[in-house]
Amino acid sequence: MPKYVIERDMPEAGKLSPQQLQAASQKSRSVMQEMGQIHWVQSYVTDDKIYCIYNASSQELVREHAKRGGFPADSIARVVTTIDPTTAEV
Repeated sequence: MPKYVIERDMPEAGKLSPQQLQAASQKSRSVMQEMGQIHWVQSYVTDDKIYCIYNASSQELVREHAKRGGFPADSIARVVTTIDPTTAEV
């Protein structure tokens, strides 16, 4: 299944309380269970954005999840490959 990076512009995201993050996580999971063919891997919260990693059958499904969940999805990019420090090894 393709992997996507989603950029969500959310001013002051880094100030969200644990309870607010929990509620958003619960909403996301609930929508995913209804939709199928989409899996949330992990998210990174910064001061003003949240970056999410999803596996989904299509970019359109990622957009639909955002719409149903009430989340912004300002940028969605398909991951074509990954690299890490071991990529430098011969």
